[in-house]
Amino acid sequence: MKKQILLLLTLFISLTTFAQKNELKDAEKALKKMDYATAKSSIDQAESLIVNADDKTKAKFYYLKGETYAGLSKTAPTVDNYNTAADAYNSVFELENSANGKYTKLAEPTMNTMISDLSSKGIKSYQDKNYSAAKTELYQVYNLSKKDTAFLEYASNAAYLDKDYDAALEYFIELKDLGYTGIVTEYTAKNMESGQVEKMASKTQMDLMVKSKQYTEPKSITTESKRPSIIKNIALIHVEKGDTEKAIEAVKEARKVDPTDVNLILTEANIQIKLGNKEEFATLMNEAIKLDPTNASLYFNLGVISGEQGDLEKAKEYYNKAIELNPDYVDAYVNLGSAMLDKDKELVERMNKNLSNFDKYDEIKAEQVKLYKEVIPVYEKAYNLRPDDIDTVRTLMSLYENAEMDDKFMEMKNKYDSLKL
Repeated sequence: MKKQILLLLTLFISLTTFAQKNELKDAEKALKKMDYATAKSSIDQAESLIVNADDKTKAKFYYLKGETYAGLSKTAPTVDNYNTAADAYNSVFELENSANGKYTKLAEPTMNTMISDLSSKGIKSYQDKNYSAAKTELYQVYNLSKKDTAFLEYASNAAYLDKDYDAALEYFIELKDLGYTGIVTEYTAKNMESGQVEKMASKTQMDLMVKSKQYTEPKSITTESKRPSIIKNIALIHVEKGDTEKAIEAVKEARKVDPTDVNLILTEANIQIKLGNKEEFATLMNEAIKLDPTNASLYFNLGVISGEQGDLEKAKEYYNKAIELNPDYVDAYVNLGSAMLDKDKELVERMNKNLSNFDKYDEIKAEQVKLYKEVIPVYEKAYNLRPDDIDTVRTLMSLYENAEMDDKFMEMKNKYDSLKL
């Protein structure tokens, strides 16, 4: 009985091996004809038979599967086709574990072509601000070649810009866990003919160009680590997702890496005030000002945070301080004007309650006109600095009209009409 069972098992294994070889041969034939649909059918049939195969047969299977899906991706460049090809090729590399492996050598040309094509597509999509496509294409490049971690960074940034915070968070955390720094050494030299500083591919090329006397002023610059910004981005994404506990944890970690980053202090302060931790907020604000007391942007951001928390008087103080430090800070003028105009809501409510009391109505109306005349110079300064901002033009037009400054109103209306064309 045992002999019969062993005989049946041996027969089954032989049949399975025979079926494997047949399906792989059929896939090879179809690939030679570039008949990728037929090759896929054969690969699908072989998939269930490959589990107990030896490593050599498995390597061949995954090579053929990679070639099949790489071929399919030419006419159907889908995420699934690219990823399936990438996974198959990576399985080949893992099984052979050698650059000299038979199927590794065969797979590399197709892999390199796919990487080149996809990276070109991804970079173009990014440059065209098509971040939705770029995040997928650039991540696929990384998936095809895990050693090219820079593409994971590019995919992370594209996902963040696309506001796909789940994907961006996943990618940035992966970068962090990999210990990615993004540090590179850049080589440059000055072209004597054009006078332009040009990047060189390597130190060897730079030295050769200088030796040829066509270039001068060789420089080697090592870039700063990107790890602090990666950790910072993780914190900011948690903020965007409204996950305050993880945000605070991530911000504190980011601040350990870069304790003097004022924007990180502001980020933590903003979270703390949203949680109602006013003392912690005040401590962080004082720390930020102490670190950078002449930073106009810092005071502007403090104004924004204070305004969001309803403390408009404090917000106005900060905007005025930003303007004092940078008299051309157009956004500070706009926000200051907006904060000043907040009082207008209360005046309008009072006017509506006194529609039948003409004297009281006129008294409140006079207050409103006075407010407008106080605000107008602020918006005029913003307009002079940025004359084509339609929102500023629209606001000034309304202020002039309500303050009965007819000439100014018509001038601004003409400007508004020209911007709408």
